[in-house]
Amino acid sequence: MLTAPVLNYSLLAPILVILGGALLGVLVEAFLSRAIRASVQLTISLGSLILAFAQLWRTHSQTSLTAAVNSVTIDGASVFFQGIILVLAFIAVLLIADQDNFAAQASAVPGSEEERAAIQSGKQQTEIFPLTLFAVAGMMLFPMANDLITLFVALEVLSLPLYLMAGLSRRRRLLSQEAALKYFLLGAFSSAFFLFGAAFLYGYSNSLTLSGISAAITGGSGNDIFLLIGISFLSVGLLFKVGAVPFHSWTPDVYQGAPTPITGFMAACTKVAAFGATLRIFYVGLAAAQWQWKPIITAIAILTMAVGAIAAIAQRDVKRALAFSSIAHAGFLLTGVLALNKAGLSASLFYLVAYGFTTLGAFGIVTLVRDSTGEVTDLNRWAGLGKKSPLISAMFVLFLLSFAGIPMTSGFIGKFSLFNAAYESGNINVVIVGVLSSAVAAFFYLRIVVLLYFTEPTSDTVTVVIPSILTRAAITVCAVVTIVLGIYPSLVLNMADTFASFLQ
Repeated sequence: MLTAPVLNYSLLAPILVILGGALLGVLVEAFLSRAIRASVQLTISLGSLILAFAQLWRTHSQTSLTAAVNSVTIDGASVFFQGIILVLAFIAVLLIADQDNFAAQASAVPGSEEERAAIQSGKQQTEIFPLTLFAVAGMMLFPMANDLITLFVALEVLSLPLYLMAGLSRRRRLLSQEAALKYFLLGAFSSAFFLFGAAFLYGYSNSLTLSGISAAITGGSGNDIFLLIGISFLSVGLLFKVGAVPFHSWTPDVYQGAPTPITGFMAACTKVAAFGATLRIFYVGLAAAQWQWKPIITAIAILTMAVGAIAAIAQRDVKRALAFSSIAHAGFLLTGVLALNKAGLSASLFYLVAYGFTTLGAFGIVTLVRDSTGEVTDLNRWAGLGKKSPLISAMFVLFLLSFAGIPMTSGFIGKFSLFNAAYESGNINVVIVGVLSSAVAAFFYLRIVVLLYFTEPTSDTVTVVIPSILTRAAITVCAVVTIVLGIYPSLVLNMADTFASFLQ
């Protein structure tokens, strides 16, 4: 006899609000005139994010394993991850709403004058708002998922919009087409591995839930070969999303080819969602099998930190450089997974907040550096920019110093917390490599500082456009958070420590 599923709509409301806003955005695309579409879409997107956050705050103290028939878990960590994603997505939408970021290089577009004028006005890009909301909904569900099927569905819901968003500059730059195609193909293979690994874990444990898998591992009742294959293949899907080596090959190309606000959105929000799911899977489902997977994840973490830091030195495109920086930070965050304790989870939560704001701020600055043809990401043409635009350059340097982990910035507190948690758990080799990688990365960041401030500008040096109020607000908020969390980290550290718990 079939029974209707019991859903707790109050606890699921934040995701439902975002999905409702996305569906409303689709209707706006279909029925409203182009002249008012952008403003309506922006209002719906920001309103949905605010309403979802308000509902999340109203229920933030509640926990549940049965909010959606044992498929999702509402606990401290999932609430924190949802809150980070909503706040970062709000900042990202402010950057996305600056239509000038999507209108660059319209003169190079083949076609009629009407087509070029439409592209230049940015009015053909309003579909990005519902796509963003769909991606945000998937990102919110991913860290909450408590069973393998829900994990896979959430992974696809967050990934499919991103494949499209990465190619939104396809009519301006061939790099955008290449980025979207690479991201889609590699993401499809990664999802297949994830699903294959989930099937093996189900075969091992006869359970789809993380707690059921954990119980099977503790009881030792399954086939160990199935367990090892399942962990390996499931990890491929997760490590692809976080951009860990050797599953990182999509990251530099997609970061460079996608529109810069989309790059910032992916770099910040996707990493939060992917690491949220990774932490839950390894802390809740696979903790009892840590001796099987820890050596592999340790090697990947070390390789990721080293490759990201060293490869960044050779980059001459600022977006590719930030992409390799993102890869290195993925390695740092993997030390939180290896810690496998409350301190590691708390440090990871704080690090994701610090990294998310710093990343959005850095890519927001990149959107402002342009010439007559549009955005310029060639670092050689940024020479002497500090003398032409001292304020914008100073803010970009602030974000770089935070990436490098310089004291008095949020990045320093984040790295210190992560490395301290890893050290306490006995992962000393990872800490040593992390510190050395940070030193190598600092050289790269300081090289950009020298380029900006201690190199004379030339006739080829680019200029900085006056940002819109939305972009200005987004960058300012990111800069303030970066400084405040570096000086008063307890504002978020205490909160992260309070919410650092998984229900099992």
